[in-house]
Amino acid sequence: MSRLELSSYLELRETWPSEGKVVLAQYDAESIVVYQAFNAVTAAHAVEHQKLGGPRYKLDRMSWIKPNFMWMMYRCNWLRADDEQARVLAIRITRTFFDELMRVAVASSFTASGVETQEEWKRALKRSEVRMQWDPDHGPRGGKLARRAVQLGLRGEALRRFVFEETRSIEDVSDLVRTQRENLGDLTTLQVPTERAYNPI
Repeated sequence: MSRLELSSYLELRETWPSEGKVVLAQYDAESIVVYQAFNAVTAAHAVEHQKLGGPRYKLDRMSWIKPNFMWMMYRCNWLRADDEQARVLAIRITRTFFDELMRVAVASSFTASGVETQEEWKRALKRSEVRMQWDPDHGPRGGKLARRAVQLGLRGEALRRFVFEETRSIEDVSDLVRTQRENLGDLTTLQVPTERAYNPI
């Protein structure tokens, strides 16, 4: 049984903004849930030790986190993807850290960066340890939506803090994913993590 709070997808959908850049997430006063998909070895290590690591986890490469469950489902195709996305982890981190990541992140593309020149953006991107990307959100069956979902790429000190300091719990939610995948034919039965629009401080 997942520790995540679940709700009807159709009921939640009515409460979500239909367009614009929206951070949808499950959160409480102190923490927020983000998702990552990993191979079985890395996922097992993370759950056992409550910390990312193990022989196949790389701290020297960028690692992307996603607060939006439905976007994670699109990305891993409800765990129909390859072996490197065999399991989905729900990682609860501190809200203060997530807010900091959102504040210091540099956009992945020049057009989304808000800076005046490409040279300025390239310098900022090179210096930054946090990359922000807004992608089209997707419905449970894969359809593209007008709303955009955020993902954050972490490297360097930001990634080290994510792994060693700011993570509060790690849960393997792969069984939840597989169970709810069977409900895609009838969305009235689909249950997903209860997410609300989140406004970082």
